Amino acid sequence: MTQDASIYYNVKGWLPRLLRWREQNIKEKQFILILSFLVGIFTALAALLLKQLIHWIQLFLTDNFDTTEANYLYLVYPVVGILLTGLFVRYVVKDDISHGVTKILYAISRRQGRIKRHNTWSSILASSITIGFGGSVGAEAPIVLTGSAIGSNLGSMFKMEHRTLMLLVGCGAAGAVAGIFKAPIAGLVFTLEVLMIDLTMTSLLPLLISSVTAATLSYVVTGQEAMFRFHLDQPFELMRIPYVIMLGVFCGLVSLYFTRAMNRVEGVFGRLDSPWKKLLLGGTMLSVLIFLFPPLYGEGYNTIELLLNGMTVAEWDTVMNNSFFYGHSNLLLLYLMLIIVCKVFASSATNGGGGCGGIFAPSLYLGCIAGFVFSHFSNEFNITPFLPEKNFALMGMAGVMSGVMHAPLTGVFLIAELTGGYDLFLPLMIVSVSSYLTIIVFEPHSIYSMRLAKKGELLTHNKDKSVLTLMKMENVVETDFAPVRPDMDLGGLVSVISRAHRNIFPVVDADGRLLGIIPLDDIRNIMFRQELYHRFTVEHLMTSPPARLYNTDSMEQVMRTFDDTQAWNLPVVDADGHYLGFVSKSKIFNYYREVLVHFSDE
Repeated sequence: MTQDASIYYNVKGWLPRLLRWREQNIKEKQFILILSFLVGIFTALAALLLKQLIHWIQLFLTDNFDTTEANYLYLVYPVVGILLTGLFVRYVVKDDISHGVTKILYAISRRQGRIKRHNTWSSILASSITIGFGGSVGAEAPIVLTGSAIGSNLGSMFKMEHRTLMLLVGCGAAGAVAGIFKAPIAGLVFTLEVLMIDLTMTSLLPLLISSVTAATLSYVVTGQEAMFRFHLDQPFELMRIPYVIMLGVFCGLVSLYFTRAMNRVEGVFGRLDSPWKKLLLGGTMLSVLIFLFPPLYGEGYNTIELLLNGMTVAEWDTVMNNSFFYGHSNLLLLYLMLIIVCKVFASSATNGGGGCGGIFAPSLYLGCIAGFVFSHFSNEFNITPFLPEKNFALMGMAGVMSGVMHAPLTGVFLIAELTGGYDLFLPLMIVSVSSYLTIIVFEPHSIYSMRLAKKGELLTHNKDKSVLTLMKMENVVETDFAPVRPDMDLGGLVSVISRAHRNIFPVVDADGRLLGIIPLDDIRNIMFRQELYHRFTVEHLMTSPPARLYNTDSMEQVMRTFDDTQAWNLPVVDADGHYLGFVSKSKIFNYYREVLVHFSDE
C-alpha cells in the first residue's frame, strides 16, 4: 500500500472505528449527554461569531455618520446588503434558508429531525450580511436554525436514530437561544414551548446541558452582565396591575397587527416571479423606511438600550438622531408610533427582497417601543397615575414576544434574563399572559407555525395529532387489490376473483383512472350463475366508493374521512384521479401503534 493510499484509508476509516469504540464503551444515554454538551459549545461559538460579524459590518459602515442630519447612505446600504445576500443564497447555497424556525418545525414534523448540512454555516453568513448592511430583522432565528442544524448533523454523523436527532435539534435550538441572549432558562423554555419538544426526563437533561453550556461559554467570552443593562428605579406597585393588563391587551393587538401585516406583505412578495423584482420592491421599501426612520436599521438593539435606560426627554429624543426629525422633541410620540407601524414593512421587505433574518429582534424591538409609547402617552396626557416608562418598555418586550410567538413563558423568562429585571417578574407574567390571551382569540397559531398548520404538517403537544402528523400516506397504501376494466363481463370478473386475495375490486379505465369499486359481497348472490356471465358487465355492477382519498391528504384528513363515511376501506387516487391503491382502517391502526410506541419510547 502506498503512503497516499494509507493516508486515505486512515482518514476514511477513523469515523467507523470511532463509532465501533463508542458502541462498545459508552452507553446510548450517556453518549446523548456528551453530544448535547458538544452542541452547546458549537452553538455558542456560532452565536458569538454571528454577533461579532454583524457588529463589525455595522461599525465599518456607520461609524462616521452625522447624528444631526439625515444620512443618504441609508438609501444605499440596505439594497447592497439584500443584493449580496440574494446572490450568496442563489449561487453559493442554492437553497431557501429563510424562515429558520419554521424550517426547524418542518424538520421535526416531517423529516424526522434531519436538517441540511449547509445550514450549519449558510445562515450565519447570510444574516450577518443582511443585518450588518441594515436589514431590519434579527439574528436569532438564523442562529437557532444554525444550532439545530449543528445538532442534527452531529447526530447524523454518529448514526443516531431519528428520535435522538429530534432531541439534538431541540438541543441546538436551546443552545442557540441561550448562547446569543445569555439566557439558559429561556433557551430551554423556547424549545419546549415553540418547537414543541416533549418534556420528559429523557429530553430535559440534554436540553439543560446544551442551554447551560452555551450560556456559560457566552458569559466567559463576553462578561457576566446581562445583554441589556436595566436598573429598577421604580418598584412595581399592585395599584398598577390594571394598567399592566391594559398594556398586555395593547401588546396582543400590536402582535396581531405584526403577524397579519407580515403575512400580507410576504404574500405580495411571494406573487412576484423574479428575484430582481423582489429585490427592487424590497430594497426600495427598506431603504426609504430606514432613511426616514434610522432606528429601523439592523436589529434595533441600540433603541432598546436607550428606552430601557433613558430617564429624561433629552435622552429619549436621541432616538431621532440621523433623521429629519432631529431636534423636534414634540414629535417623539408620533415618531415612535410611526416606527411601530412601519417596522413590519421593513422586516417583511428585508426577507421578501432576498435578505435573511428572523423576527425575534423585531418583536423585542416593537414590544419595547409599544410599552414606552403606552406609558409615555398616559403620562403626557395624565390619563392614569404615573407609569414608569422604562418598566413598561421592559414589560412590553415580554408582551409582544409572547403574542407573536404564542409563547408566554418564553417571553417572561427571556426578558427577565436579558435584562436582569427579575424584580418585575409578576408584571412580566401578567403582560405576557394578557397579550397571549388577546392574540389567541384571533390567531390560533404563531407566526412560525401557521404556515405548517395550513398544510397539516405541524407537530403539537397533542400526542394523537403528533403521531398522525408523523405518519405518511405512502406507508399505509395497499396495492395488492386486483383492478378490473368496466367492459369486462361477469365471467371475466369471476375469473379475477378466483385468483385474488382481497374482497374489493377497483374499476379503472384504460388510462388508470378510478371509475368505481365492486365489493365481493355485492355480487356474491350471482357470481355462481353461469347463465349470467355474459349478460352483466363490470360497468353495470360497480358502485361508487363512499369517498376517495388523495395521495396528498394528511393522516388527520384521512381519519376524518373514515369517521365521516364509516367505511373500512377507501381507495386512494392522485390529483388526476389515477388509481393508486386502498387504505384500510386496520392498516392505519397497526401503523399508528408502531409510530406511537416509537414516538413515546424513552
